[in-house]
Amino acid sequence: MEMNLPNKLTILRVIMIPFFVVCLLLDKGMSTQIAALILFAAASFTDYLDGHIARKNNLVTNVGKFMDPLADKLLVCSALICLIQLERIPAWVVIIIIAREFIISGFRLIASDNGVVIAASYWGKSKTVSQMFMIMLLIIHPSGDVFFWLEQIMIYLALILTVISLVDYIVKNKQVLYEQK
Repeated sequence: MEMNLPNKLTILRVIMIPFFVVCLLLDKGMSTQIAALILFAAASFTDYLDGHIARKNNLVTNVGKFMDPLADKLLVCSALICLIQLERIPAWVVIIIIAREFIISGFRLIASDNGVVIAASYWGKSKTVSQMFMIMLLIIHPSGDVFFWLEQIMIYLALILTVISLVDYIVKNKQVLYEQK
């Protein structure tokens, strides 16, 4: 395994997930919420950091290409599933978000088999940022009407960007489905 710094950060993100899940599901007041928030924010930051370091220092590896998106999906899906259990997000929203990830992963697999690399788009990056902020807000889950509406706005913003990024991705890359090696 190619264990450069970006790959180590990706592995660290995966290792942080069970600790994050335990803190989030303990839900024993503000201290576990803050611990869950810190772990989620730190794990999310490693996502930015590993990619930045890998590109800047030409440390992109096959391990990183495989593990980084997997670690991202594990982190986000774990958080969203826990938030369903905590009744902070509707299951149907999470199903749409996770379905998008499966569809895009399938597209990337087909593209990869045909020697095509599909870069992340503006919409995909916007989707990721909105999901990360939504999840952090739902982890803290402050009380009050203003925060309730802010959570709802973030849920629907993340959902809308998820759908837009999926449509954008399919439209821009539909030729991948028709290309054969």
